[in-house]
Amino acid sequence: MRKKNPSKKKRAASVKAKQRANLSFRMNVLFFSIFLLFSMLILRLGYMQIVKGEEYVRQLAQTEEVTVNSSVPRGRIYDRQGRVLVDNEPKNAITYTKLQSTTTKDMLDVANNLAKLIKMDTKPITDRDKRDYWITLNKEKAYAKVSKKEQQDINNDSDLEQKEKQAKLDQLVRDRITNDELRELTKKDLQVLAIYRLMAAGYYLSPQIIKSDNVTNKEFAIVSENLSELPGVNTTTDWARVKKSSLSILGSTTTPREGIPKNLVDYYLARDYSRNDRVGKSYIEQQYEEILQGQKAVVKNATNGKGQVVDTETTSEGSPGKELMLTIDSELQESVDKIVEEQLLFAKAQGASSLLDRAFLVMMNPNTGEVLSMVGKKLETDENGKMTVDDYAIGNFTSAYEVGSVVKPATLLTGYSQNAIKVGEPMLDTPINIAGTIKSSVFNRSGAIMLNDLTALERSSNVYMFRTAFRIAGVNYVPGAGLAVKQEDFTKIRNSYAQFGLGVKTGIDLPGEFEGVKGTETLSGKLLDLVIGQYDTFTPMQLAQYVSTIANGGTRIQPHLAKEIREPSVDGKTLGPVVEEFAPKVLNTIDNSKVEINQVKEGMRRVYFGSQGSGASYFRDAKFTAAGKTGTAQSVYYGPKKSAYGTATLSVSHIGFAPYENPEIAYAVLVPWISTNENHYVAINNIIARKAVDKYFELQKKNMKKEKQKVGEKIQKPITKEQIDEDDAQKMDAQ
Repeated sequence: MRKKNPSKKKRAASVKAKQRANLSFRMNVLFFSIFLLFSMLILRLGYMQIVKGEEYVRQLAQTEEVTVNSSVPRGRIYDRQGRVLVDNEPKNAITYTKLQSTTTKDMLDVANNLAKLIKMDTKPITDRDKRDYWITLNKEKAYAKVSKKEQQDINNDSDLEQKEKQAKLDQLVRDRITNDELRELTKKDLQVLAIYRLMAAGYYLSPQIIKSDNVTNKEFAIVSENLSELPGVNTTTDWARVKKSSLSILGSTTTPREGIPKNLVDYYLARDYSRNDRVGKSYIEQQYEEILQGQKAVVKNATNGKGQVVDTETTSEGSPGKELMLTIDSELQESVDKIVEEQLLFAKAQGASSLLDRAFLVMMNPNTGEVLSMVGKKLETDENGKMTVDDYAIGNFTSAYEVGSVVKPATLLTGYSQNAIKVGEPMLDTPINIAGTIKSSVFNRSGAIMLNDLTALERSSNVYMFRTAFRIAGVNYVPGAGLAVKQEDFTKIRNSYAQFGLGVKTGIDLPGEFEGVKGTETLSGKLLDLVIGQYDTFTPMQLAQYVSTIANGGTRIQPHLAKEIREPSVDGKTLGPVVEEFAPKVLNTIDNSKVEINQVKEGMRRVYFGSQGSGASYFRDAKFTAAGKTGTAQSVYYGPKKSAYGTATLSVSHIGFAPYENPEIAYAVLVPWISTNENHYVAINNIIARKAVDKYFELQKKNMKKEKQKVGEKIQKPITKEQIDEDDAQKMDAQ
């Protein structure tokens, strides 16, 4: 048997020992390395948390979410038949959004590149814009215009804040830029400036429209293709407001360039508007802004401390504005509009009409307060000296005049309610002599005629109203003597008139309503002038509310132009569902019995159909039943021609309602300053009233089945092809 070699065993054991030693060494090195790495990591974490912790927390706190609202179409406006009065027109737009980290150089670079792709209108550029831009391009040269001593004096002025110091320095620089230096700006420079000035005017993270008017398809396409080279620039769709009627009560909106009116910035910003949003700035557009504006798409931009957008999230898709249906019947409006214009021009062509420049007509439903038409026409002279006829419908509630005898029904009702006269009571119509001043009825300058309240209205007796005023004031009339009337007597009559809507705001749903002017003198003769409509002034809208109150039996109802609020049309062809209907709003009832009101209504019926009615020659042959009152006021001119202030003039008016038994319409006509000669004028007030009522019944018969629009019915085309875009609307507002 062969013996094992002991030397081999020893060598093997020695190799294994070395291997174990090497492994142990490597393990130690590994563990030591891991220890070092963990130590470094712990030290780093400690450094970040202890040394840099506050800085990182501060940077994290600088991250903020900024909400940006994108534009959506405003709600359309329709007439009561669903005809479009105000619409939206989509158009291509190029916008720019600057970040909080955007510098002036960044904007200039983008403006230079964008100017190569689009053509800008340079007319809006101001002299200030040019001077500021020249400074931007020539900064060192510009500020070298101010000496170091001047700069030092400004900096040493302790009364100025730092911003004020900089502003003062900048102004010095601007003032010293010469016209020759400004002429250094080339056409290319001006194109760049036209873009840059709009970029600079924008607000951080809020899209600013650079161009939306006349953006050609080529411009839109080429900018879209180069967006990657134009940081902040985007191509999108904007909406222009387009009116299909010149009716001034529709109002207007601001353009994106105008944005929110300065005096309403806080109000709108608190309601999540952007500074460059369109908002209604007058009349219907302003009154119903919250309805028409719509819910805009909301995008949240998360920015870091450097103002860079790190995340974007759309939180709301937004929706177009609700749509507004008005009470106006645009077919009736168009028809009576022509009637008023035709008669105004006819009266202007007569003699003694040098001060005549306007006429008004309001037609409304006396039971609901719905305004069916509101016409105002005003004669203007254009830059070429040619006379034009402009819409002045707003004058129906923003201007007031002496209205004459149309107030006599209110005077009688005041007499009844004050127990000064009785229904059917007779009184003698004979000239009144107060301290040597003679006042009489037009039809009876010298005789003595016994009249009751009905014939007093029929023939428009001034004296019957004077005697009623005596009794209201509790004074005893003695021919030739004065009357001891008091302020309280004026107040008593005015308070009664106010129940009908005379001398107070009617509540019409439009901003800027005027109450009229109340005379301040308390002479006895002025009290007599008051009760025949020749002292205080009233608006045409007040006259319409007043006669409506009589027509419906004594209930004063708020006139309104909004009929319904509807959801946006889905297809642009059919009306959306009704969201809200505007119900009649009762303001008050008058202090008269039905017997008293019916007595006055009968007297007004006789004005039209009585043998001696003051309006009978215009209405006696009518195919409808109606009642009304004519009016003529001696007044003093206070219109736009200041050189003619104080001129004695004549104003004419007319109120009425029809049908007599169950009134559907109440109407008021007013033509101020029709003549400077009381013996030479055409009573177009009565002509307008008759023609307007005829037209109403003609159209009512034609459109009987279309009076109320229903969900699902088609949107109707406008009556006319008239179209007023935003720019034209701005020019009209400026005028």
